Amino acid sequence: MKIHASQSVLLVIDLQGRLLPAIEDGAAVLSNATWVVDVARTVGVPVLATEQYPQGLGLTDADLRARLREDAIISKTHFSAVSEGALLASADAVRKQWVVVGTEAHVCVQQTVLDLLAAGREVFVVDDAVGSRHARDRERALQRMERNGAEIVTREMVAFEWLARADTPVFRDVLKRFLR
Repeated sequence: MKIHASQSVLLVIDLQGRLLPAIEDGAAVLSNATWVVDVARTVGVPVLATEQYPQGLGLTDADLRARLREDAIISKTHFSAVSEGALLASADAVRKQWVVVGTEAHVCVQQTVLDLLAAGREVFVVDDAVGSRHARDRERALQRMERNGAEIVTREMVAFEWLARADTPVFRDVLKRFLR
């Protein structure tokens, strides 16, 4: 199945200041996730974000947080962002396709993805924008999410599917700003 901008929401999971330094290739994960956020904003896809226990793990990375609406950031203590109810109560949660980035792949990302799938959503996990402290945990989580019905995609796959065609001003903007 293809990803459609009109049916998508982007979910940024727990890209927090105190957690990121422990993530393998954390700078690349953050950079790729920020890139997806910027593309989503350009093509009109709503963005939601979560923060796992911000009192302990800090807030979302400041540069990334500046790109998000304050009311789109959900604080949580459960590993699954779905468990506490606020995520699916969001106005943007009615969209059926969820594109997911963030950390940790084998904890909060995986549990959220499994719960979104159980709630009947189509889920696309952006391989180059998810991370864990250990590569093995990340790889096993991606395999498990895929076995359970999530699509594993790359950031460019998401961008081109959201764009759908090359003869629009939005395509030319994204091409110039993000794909060169």
